[in-house]
Amino acid sequence: MKYNDFLKAEQLDKYQLMALAHQQLIDDPPGLLPSLPAPPMLMLDRVVRIIHDGKKGQIVGEQDIHLDSWFFGCHFRNDPVQPGCLGVDAVWQLLGLYCTLRGAVGTGRALGCQEVEFFGQIRPHNKTVTYNLEIRRYTAIQGNAMVVASAKVLVDNQHIYNIKDAKVGIFPNIQYPDFPKKSANAMGGILS
Repeated sequence: MKYNDFLKAEQLDKYQLMALAHQQLIDDPPGLLPSLPAPPMLMLDRVVRIIHDGKKGQIVGEQDIHLDSWFFGCHFRNDPVQPGCLGVDAVWQLLGLYCTLRGAVGTGRALGCQEVEFFGQIRPHNKTVTYNLEIRRYTAIQGNAMVVASAKVLVDNQHIYNIKDAKVGIFPNIQYPDFPKKSANAMGGILS
């Protein structure tokens, strides 16, 4: 896919998400693009809506639930449930993708969220999780970008989580592509 076509995308399928996770989707990237995690950490099977409206917008992703999903075997052995933190991570994944779709170049990092409220759960016999994010603000300044959104998480059309003011930032020059070699970006610390 050409970069200009990617920036105009209104939805992305599983194949495209996987290709993006492996940095193989875009033929002519303008530089290093923020990545999605590869499976099993990739918490999305498709993105069904992408809307840009100035500094605001919307992105909606879906995750198919499978009886043999990796987390059900360990969380918990006698009470399988998808960890809530993976739902929060799915929101951060979508926010990083949204930044990429807005033209951000660099490496994405979750920056937190204001509030998370769980009032439901995802079980092995559910079918689909929907992550509906309302973008409150997207900002790009001097090579850095940041997006803030609130999210509603639904399982089989039942609203089960709220996430308020989730944030992701895109930073240049922090990627660690030569892992496991000890190199300039091998150590963590404060992002700048």
